Amino acid sequence: MAIPALVLALAAGLWAITVVTAQLECVDAARAGARAAARGEPINEVRNEVIRAAPPHATVSATRENDLTEVVVSAAVRPSWAPALPPITVTVTAFAATESTVDRSPEAVANR
Repeated sequence: MAIPALVLALAAGLWAITVVTAQLECVDAARAGARAAARGEPINEVRNEVIRAAPPHATVSATRENDLTEVVVSAAVRPSWAPALPPITVTVTAFAATESTVDRSPEAVANR
């Protein structure tokens, strides 16, 4: 009776580690993307970089306003060893102050 309980506890621990790892990857990707977008890099390039740094199949949203840049990274995490389990969605939002050297005119934003 103790062996099944031990296996279940081990599986839950591995699942938790998988989710925390995905969370940290999303945090790193969102922060790097927010900094890059705040510096004035084109939004499409920022999205592509964030997607490369984020966990597989993550979705990315990046917006740059006059004073604030926002990057949202969301990923559904499912253990590879138990595909029947429902995924846990991890969502991270990172903000950065848009730098004053970035041209914020509507024409400049549209051309990026």
